[in-house]
Amino acid sequence: MTALNRVPSLLTRAGTASALTLAAVGGGIAVPGAASEAAAATPAVKALQIAASKRGAPYKWGAAGPRRFDCSGLTLYAYKQAGKTLPRTASGQYNRTRHVSASHREAGDLVFFHSGRNVYHVGIYAGKGKIWHSPKSGSVVRLERIWTKSVWYGRVS
Repeated sequence: MTALNRVPSLLTRAGTASALTLAAVGGGIAVPGAASEAAAATPAVKALQIAASKRGAPYKWGAAGPRRFDCSGLTLYAYKQAGKTLPRTASGQYNRTRHVSASHREAGDLVFFHSGRNVYHVGIYAGKGKIWHSPKSGSVVRLERIWTKSVWYGRVS
């Protein structure tokens, strides 16, 4: 049996929630004998996977993990775990990234929500118009569709 033929049985054993998380972040499954995708993953993909792994973690203003997060705390934590350093605030992170257009956004890019010229929220782009973020007090880290066109995108280099 080839490694690829074993993937469905591995998904079955991993459970539906694990399979959905993998699908949401565009991840793969480490199969014995197969090349490791984690070793080849870019910091952006690693950060995205780390943010997704924090699903359900409670929001706390000023928190940067590992169990509670505010919006910029989640992006800071995810990228730090992926080997990249970011400023603490959403606006600081925006100023540190290479800005990209919506048509050139990629999974792992940061999504900055703004009002006029003021950035007020940040999340990590997951693809298909969705982000992983820690939205507000009383909420938890979650995957959500981008709800406004007032966003800018930034790539961490």
